[in-house]
Amino acid sequence: MVKLLDLAKVIRSKNSGPYELTLDIILKDEASYRLLIEKQCITKEVIANLYRIPVEDVINVIHFEPAHAIKATIVRPMCSGDLNETDVYGAQQHAPLLQLEFDI
Repeated sequence: MVKLLDLAKVIRSKNSGPYELTLDIILKDEASYRLLIEKQCITKEVIANLYRIPVEDVINVIHFEPAHAIKATIVRPMCSGDLNETDVYGAQQHAPLLQLEFDI
């Protein structure tokens, strides 16, 4: 098993407007990036399962080759700044990605 933490140099989350969150994974090198892309390790289905949301709530998964990055955007479970919302900036929502492992 290979941990995402071992392949990535940056794993973060942030707001993508008040109703969406973006998850950024920036890989350490081109080989790691290519491996995850070729093995389809980060897909809408993987993100949906990891965040326990419907696949329809995963807006997109984008591969950005120049930065060796994968970006996924999901519907926020609660609007940023909503009365019961606890992470206005969306900066603490990447935690599920930290446990992600691949059998590759």
